[in-house]
Amino acid sequence: MNTPVDPNEPHRIQLEQLTRQVGDLPALPAIVHDLLKNVKSDEADINVVARKVSLDQALSAKTLRFANSPLYGLQARVTTIQQAITMIGVDSVRQVALASSLKNHFPPGECAGVDFVALWRHAIAAAVCARALAWHLHVNQDYAFTAGLLHDIGRLMLATHFRQEYEAVVAYRQAHDCQWLDAERAVIGIDHAIAGEMLAEHWKFSDSIRNAIAGHHQPENQKVHSLASIVHVANAIVHALDLSGLEDDMVPPVSQTAWDDLGLSEDVYQQVFHETELMFEEVNRVLLAND
Repeated sequence: MNTPVDPNEPHRIQLEQLTRQVGDLPALPAIVHDLLKNVKSDEADINVVARKVSLDQALSAKTLRFANSPLYGLQARVTTIQQAITMIGVDSVRQVALASSLKNHFPPGECAGVDFVALWRHAIAAAVCARALAWHLHVNQDYAFTAGLLHDIGRLMLATHFRQEYEAVVAYRQAHDCQWLDAERAVIGIDHAIAGEMLAEHWKFSDSIRNAIAGHHQPENQKVHSLASIVHVANAIVHALDLSGLEDDMVPPVSQTAWDDLGLSEDVYQQVFHETELMFEEVNRVLLAND
């Protein structure tokens, strides 16, 4: 559905509007920025990170629950923040901090037809699935999890900050029974991948995370496919598994580029399906908990 963009139509969002709105968003909390800086170094001081995390009661509680979740399969129960960071790594703590922070930045809004709980469930499911795919591909699982978690952040942005325009997107999708991406392009002229990429730039996420967000529907457009391809396939898998809980969930088309990039067998995909379903509910419970 390549409907031409008419900037005079009432629901169009101009790029300048989106840029201005993104620029007005508050910065991420200091603890998140500290973690983002720390994870770029292999020499992050666990004691320093543990001390900073311990100052945030909600983040501490979620970090402990995350470390004790089936995602890591630890034999002994983790009881301290320092233990948790030692066992699961600073990258995993960053994931918890990001999820908590973004949930606060984009609280459930009043955009008719958008189920914010389902959006978060889908994001977390994609993160879990991307992590499983990364394990089988022997690539960084934490980066894959983070990219999966953030891939639809543009939809949260559009639904909360351009409510009326996005309600028109919802109506168009219902009338035409199409993918969200097609409805967004037809109605507002900008899609959630563009919005998500702009948010990633605003909050200074790494190039690989930003490219994965930008290319999660069209990984073939990215110079480096791997992470975008992982998120692209994870997105399709969790739509197929219907983990968001939406009745009208649709599986997006899968790029041949992504299939070729991953090169996994049918047996491996069956394992990924099983691993995703096995881990999802517990991780979802931890990350969406209200502390």
